[in-house]
Amino acid sequence: MIKFLKLKMKNRSLVLVGLMGVGKSTIGRYLADVLDLRFCDSDHEIEVMTQLSIKDFFAVYGEQVFRNLEEEVICRLLKEGPIVLATGGGAFMNAKIREIISKYGLSIWLQAESCILIERLLHEKSRPLLEGNKPDLFRRLISERYPIYARADITVQNHNVLCDLVVFKILEQIKSYLIA
Repeated sequence: MIKFLKLKMKNRSLVLVGLMGVGKSTIGRYLADVLDLRFCDSDHEIEVMTQLSIKDFFAVYGEQVFRNLEEEVICRLLKEGPIVLATGGGAFMNAKIREIISKYGLSIWLQAESCILIERLLHEKSRPLLEGNKPDLFRRLISERYPIYARADITVQNHNVLCDLVVFKILEQIKSYLIA
């Protein structure tokens, strides 16, 4: 099945989108390994490039400068593809990023129940958009972002299950998408 998928994908990248804490980086690494593709994380690329954590970058330069750099980095990575790319939670909100993903890859929305995500993120200090009242802010992000995430080519649920099961579900969804 792997050879079939790689042949049908025609050098397109797989781009994982979704809220923070849903497992884009963890699942992405595993998926890249299974498909023998390079794994990239757009937030990590930005941290290496700027020598700042995402939280510190937000504090120094603000969200808009971050979003501009994020767009630049994602565009560059996808043009270098094929890769498996984990994006930051807000990246898919950008219409230009969605357009470039559509041109160079398949978008995969990793979705999990809000209670699972809140529990995963409750004690994290590195998420700049979750400062303060985390559950309320998180619910706001869900209401703003889920309608946009729903535009992804593929949606896969990630409810505290083993990575290999989620990756299997992704591969099955990709197969169905490519055959349709």
